[in-house]
Amino acid sequence: MAGAQEVTLLDYGAGNVASVFNAIQTLGYKIKYVKSPSDIANARCIVFPGVGAFGSCVEALQRHGYLEPLKQYLKEDRPYFGICLGMQTLFEASEESPGVPGLGILPGTVSRFPQSLGLAVPHIAWSGVAPMLSDPWPLSSSQPRCYFVHSFRVPMPKSGFAPWALACSEYGERFVCAVRKGNCVATQFHPEKSGTVGLDVLRRWLEGGGPSGAAAEAPAPSPCPEPPARRIIACLDVRSNDAGDLVVTKGDCYDVREGGQVRNHGKPVALAERYYQDGADEVSFLNITAFRDLVLADQPMLKVLREAAKRVFVPLTVGGGIRSYADSSGKKYSALQVADEYFRAGADKVSIGSDAVEVARAYYASGKKLTGETSIELISTKYGRQAVVVSVDPRRVYVTDPASSSHSCVKLGASPKSTPLGPNGEGYCWYCCTVKGGREDSELDVVQLAEAVEALGAGELLLNCIDRDGQGNGYELELIRQVKSACSLPVIASSGAGRPEHFEDALAAREKEGGGADAALAAGIFHREEVPLQAVKAFLDAKTEIPVRLAASKKRKTPEA
Repeated sequence: MAGAQEVTLLDYGAGNVASVFNAIQTLGYKIKYVKSPSDIANARCIVFPGVGAFGSCVEALQRHGYLEPLKQYLKEDRPYFGICLGMQTLFEASEESPGVPGLGILPGTVSRFPQSLGLAVPHIAWSGVAPMLSDPWPLSSSQPRCYFVHSFRVPMPKSGFAPWALACSEYGERFVCAVRKGNCVATQFHPEKSGTVGLDVLRRWLEGGGPSGAAAEAPAPSPCPEPPARRIIACLDVRSNDAGDLVVTKGDCYDVREGGQVRNHGKPVALAERYYQDGADEVSFLNITAFRDLVLADQPMLKVLREAAKRVFVPLTVGGGIRSYADSSGKKYSALQVADEYFRAGADKVSIGSDAVEVARAYYASGKKLTGETSIELISTKYGRQAVVVSVDPRRVYVTDPASSSHSCVKLGASPKSTPLGPNGEGYCWYCCTVKGGREDSELDVVQLAEAVEALGAGELLLNCIDRDGQGNGYELELIRQVKSACSLPVIASSGAGRPEHFEDALAAREKEGGGADAALAAGIFHREEVPLQAVKAFLDAKTEIPVRLAASKKRKTPEA
């Protein structure tokens, strides 16, 4: 807002606001947190980054005494910027929480993406944003793709236009992705995680200057948003080396040592910033350090997250040790408490590994009952399904006759891009879910795990094929296809990339002999710059029909040694 150098941030206790805090601070503004209802009444401008479930959000606002002051603030048409759930709560209701009224500032009901569309849900992508009003402030007239992560959306007005509908996007169908009514602005996408593009949106809003009167409601001609882009994710395996320093390393079939020493590809924060500058759509940290068993006392990894979140304005995922445990003094911590620390440090998602297998075992043992007490259920209830990634470490178990196995099998050697036959000519295999970093097998296959964690509330699956790790011979396409067929969650392909064509294979539609993955992750080839991240995107953009987000060209900073 013109002349307003202090921004009031509405954190009702259920979400991660570190990313929004860092974005606003980077733009040169001071931040004040809402600590009492009077802080809302006295605010000059409010930013509300809601996450989690619609009903839980409204209940938390009521519990803290914020709901009525916020309604009054909005009725007075004072400056407001809502993000994600901060937009959805402006409406009258949501199918996510029947019977729970929203703020009622805008008409209509928020609804889930229809199952009939056959979409992976949540919608996690960098998608196009097309202004529906002729003056798109605080958006730009040619708004680039922004980062979306949500399961529910605001349907398009029946007439195709409404004076409050600022912009639309597409995911199987068109939906409203930004609204504006007077001084109230809100977006379904996350500007704080949309790179410099998103920071520009926040900057324009903070500087003020929006239209008024008839000019604020004039429609734009024929909005046409760009399709969702497939994500390219940079992964950083972080651990302490023999000298006790945190480094980024990379395994070969999960072995991170070479010549007796831990492979060292650089410092985590500097490398994450490099990938952000290179156009990574997300950055994923995997904490594989020797001290990961003491997560809440794990200050080095938490410091990495805090520092990375100040410099990297795309989504950050962190995994490793997300489970319940007791420390050396006997004090017990829940998986939710562990996740809370990561979110407060700046993570946008947490990745659950071995604990997901244990949770799935319990799910089947109970007759597929939901207790509400598992790590997946607790975290997804508080932060939303989209905040929980399940990281799967499967390995092949070869069989000659699929009828002889109780597991879901795939056929091998069917095409030039297929996984070869087994060592004894076996034509089939099933994928065994391992635990403890691939050191132990479980009795579950990937289909069983995928179905269980989807029911429990996971929002995304990361497939790390042990047999492909560090080999550079391409992703395990049969694995990706099998999991995509077994559930409706977005799937991230991991392990095996060696050249740009491998990303095309993983991301291309199944009918085009691809894996159909929603995103592709790589580590070693990016760290060693054998295949730079920018080269992967340039290849996909120029040589394929797979849509990707092309970041503005920037001069790269030299990372620290």
